[in-house]
Amino acid sequence: MNKSYFHRVTQQTPTRFWINNVTREEAMVALDAGAVGCTQNPSYVYKMLVHETEKAYAYEKLDAILKKESDDEMVQELLQQQLVGEVAKRFLPLFEASHGKYGYVSVQGNPFKEDVDNIVRNARMNREAGVNIMAKVPATEDGLKAIEILIAEGTPINATEVMGVKQAMDVCDVYDKVASKMDNPPVVLFSHITGIYDEYLQGYVKDKGIEISEDTLWQAGMVIAKKVYKLTKERGSNVGFIGGGARGLHHFTEMVGADCNITINWKGSAETLIDTNPPVIDRFHAPVAEGVLDELLEKVDEFRRGWEINGLETSEYEEFGPVVLFRVSFEKNWGEAGDLIKARRALL
Repeated sequence: MNKSYFHRVTQQTPTRFWINNVTREEAMVALDAGAVGCTQNPSYVYKMLVHETEKAYAYEKLDAILKKESDDEMVQELLQQQLVGEVAKRFLPLFEASHGKYGYVSVQGNPFKEDVDNIVRNARMNREAGVNIMAKVPATEDGLKAIEILIAEGTPINATEVMGVKQAMDVCDVYDKVASKMDNPPVVLFSHITGIYDEYLQGYVKDKGIEISEDTLWQAGMVIAKKVYKLTKERGSNVGFIGGGARGLHHFTEMVGADCNITINWKGSAETLIDTNPPVIDRFHAPVAEGVLDELLEKVDEFRRGWEINGLETSEYEEFGPVVLFRVSFEKNWGEAGDLIKARRALL
C-alpha cells in the first residue's frame, strides 16, 4: 500500500490526518497510513450492525448488553461505548507515546438527547471506555453549556457541528473562561463541518433558484473555514481546529497547510488520496478572491449568516440549516440502529 501521501503532509506541513467512523480494521490501516486521531459519530452503531465483516462482532456485544439492560436506548448507548472503546484501544499507544498530544478518539452520543444533562451524562459514560476518549459535543446553546461543565471536569472536547463563525468564537469564549481558572485544562478542539456546509448551500441555491458561479459556490465552505481559522489564531486561543464533514477530496487537499486536523472517511477518501498520491501543496493560505466573497455575500443569505461574526444568535445554532442537515443523517442512523436492537431483543 502506498502510504506516502499522509506521511508527507505531516512532514511538510502542520496539517494532520484524522479518520472518521472507522471499523477496527480501518483504524489500524489508517494509523499505519499516518492518522493521528479519530472521530466517531451517532451513525457508528448502525454501521457496525450492518457491516459485512463487523456485524457478527457487534451483535455479540449487543446480545451481552441485552441480557443485562432492559431499556433499548440505554442498550444503544452502551453498545456505542463498547464499540468505540475498542477503536480507542487501537489509538492508545499513539496517545501514550505522544503524552496526550495525539491518539484521541472523539465520540458523539444520542442525537435525540442533546440537552445539557444528557450530553454531560453521555460524555462521562463514554469517557469510561478509555483515557483517550474525547467527548464530541454539538456547539448549540445547550451544547455550549455542557462543554463548560465538561472542560471544568478535565474532559477533552471536540465541539462539533460548527458551521458559522459565531459558533467557533463562542466555543473559544467558553474555553477561555474555564481554562483561565485551571492549571492543566484539557485539550479542546472544534470541528468546522466544511463539507456539510457546502452540501447544504448547493441544495439551498438550487431550491431558491439562485444564479451563481459554480466555481464561487465550490469555495463557500472553505471561505468560512479560513475566516474561522484566522480569527481563532488572531485571538491566541488554545482551541484547536478540525476540518470535518468532507464531501470531496478537496475538503482535505484545500486545507493542507493549516495548523489543523482534517477528518475524512477511509473508504472513498483516505484510500483514494493514498492511491492517487497528489502533491503536497499549501492551498489553505491562498487568499480568497474579492469577487468570490462579494458574490457569495450578495447572493447567498445562508452563507452570509455563517460568515458574519454576529450573523447567528446562539439560540439559532441548533436550527441553522447546515446543522440540521448534518444532524438528520445521525438521527436516521440512530433510529435504524434502534430498530435493529428491538428486533434482536425479540429474537432472544
